[in-house]
Amino acid sequence: MKALLVYPTFPPTFWSFAYALPFVRKRAALPPLGLLTVAAMLPAAWPKRLVDLNVETLKEEDLAWADLVFIGAMAVQRRSAEEVIARAHRAGKRVVCGGPLFTVEPESFPQADHLVLGEAEATLPPFLEDLARGEPQRVYRPEGFPPLERTPVPAWDLIDLRRYATLSIQFSRGCPFSCDFCNVTALFGRRPRQKSAAQVLAELDELVRRGWRGPVFFVDDNLIGNRASLRSALLPALIAWRRGKKGLPFNTEVSIDLADDPELMALMVQAGFNTVFVGIETPADESLRECRKTQNRRDLLASVKSMQRAGLQVQGGFIVGFDSDPLSIFQKQIDFIQRSGIVTAMVGLLQAPPGTRLFERLKAENRLLGRLSGDNTDGSTNILPRMGLEALLEGYRSILRHIYSPRGYYRRVLTFLREYRDAAGVEAPLDLQRLLAFFRSLVRLGVLGRERFHYWRLLAWTVLRRPRLFPLAMTLAIQGYHFRKVCEPLLKPAAPAPRRPRGIDPLRLRASDR
Repeated sequence: MKALLVYPTFPPTFWSFAYALPFVRKRAALPPLGLLTVAAMLPAAWPKRLVDLNVETLKEEDLAWADLVFIGAMAVQRRSAEEVIARAHRAGKRVVCGGPLFTVEPESFPQADHLVLGEAEATLPPFLEDLARGEPQRVYRPEGFPPLERTPVPAWDLIDLRRYATLSIQFSRGCPFSCDFCNVTALFGRRPRQKSAAQVLAELDELVRRGWRGPVFFVDDNLIGNRASLRSALLPALIAWRRGKKGLPFNTEVSIDLADDPELMALMVQAGFNTVFVGIETPADESLRECRKTQNRRDLLASVKSMQRAGLQVQGGFIVGFDSDPLSIFQKQIDFIQRSGIVTAMVGLLQAPPGTRLFERLKAENRLLGRLSGDNTDGSTNILPRMGLEALLEGYRSILRHIYSPRGYYRRVLTFLREYRDAAGVEAPLDLQRLLAFFRSLVRLGVLGRERFHYWRLLAWTVLRRPRLFPLAMTLAIQGYHFRKVCEPLLKPAAPAPRRPRGIDPLRLRASDR
């Protein structure tokens, strides 16, 4: 059985880094880790090909070669996934779909021949057994959450690692918190499950064997979900493994309460972590109470500064559109982001994913607007906000207009660099493309860019004050170009919206009227 695994395209978003990648001559930010893991779980005798549409095109000869087409996708990849399914069917191929997009809303994909939902460790084996008997069912649903001890090393031989800016790895799944708007616990549970340290080291060894020395992203939704296992097993193993090795800086996602544990932060830095993504969401306490993000009801600014001083660059996710958000929330978000020095501040509108408490509440209140886009930069939402859509969108634009203006962005970079203590000292080796990226930035940002004054000021300040951080400063400058380009379509003047007749309350519209 010939298996063709296809990864749909991502539109340009904050996470895509689509406009920064050309500086380093890369095609995509991250590889399709889920599909690579699925490929390693398929029968060894099956010939396999993987086509990542973010780095290459799907050719007719690929489809003609295949017996089965496997597609894994997230919500933001919906349109591309639908196009791949249609192409595969035109070629007369059966399509097997899995991943978060299909697991969350399987009813939206009647065109899929087989839906292997949930985690592949639970549902792929029974599908393969039925397929071998010639009796595959259409839908396979998981029962519970599988252990990860037998999850194989991803099939890295199916892709060209040189096309990616960062490679990825996974230690755990699940999160002990249960925020109203987040579907992580619905997908992976509240009790984090881990691979063994030996499994993680085997995956890292494979990357090193294939010549990789660049960044590695631990894709865990919350790496510190099980602190005891992280502290006693994984981090000591990583510290020992790293001795004598160069490069491979790590980044990951954590909850804000990491700031309460200086010892754990020190261990993470010693193990090679230098960047963490944190769901800050909002500085408004009432909105945090509303969405049950209790771990964030604290002095958020002090927590961020604590992590920066420990040697961890904090990237942040922010949300506007909570029912408790006052009209002043937009300026509060701007003020917090600027003061915190969170350079990579990814601000999105509140959306309600199926399977969350937020979705169920808004469905009962008749406040849902169609399907989830999964895109944090397209200015869309699938909810009717209390403050009104027009007010929310205009306030959202005001945040992006400020924090990603050259003046606001470069000020934030300087705020961060003053605070950051580069304790890890782990950097990807300086190769030709990174060197050329600097010279490309000199032209694109320092000569042609409207940010050129701020760019040269940052360059001079870093050379004089924090020369060790010069590569990081240049990386952040290039990423700033990406963020501004991503925001441009949303900030362009829009055509006037049609006037709504007086007396119609958008919050009272029936679903049939929307």
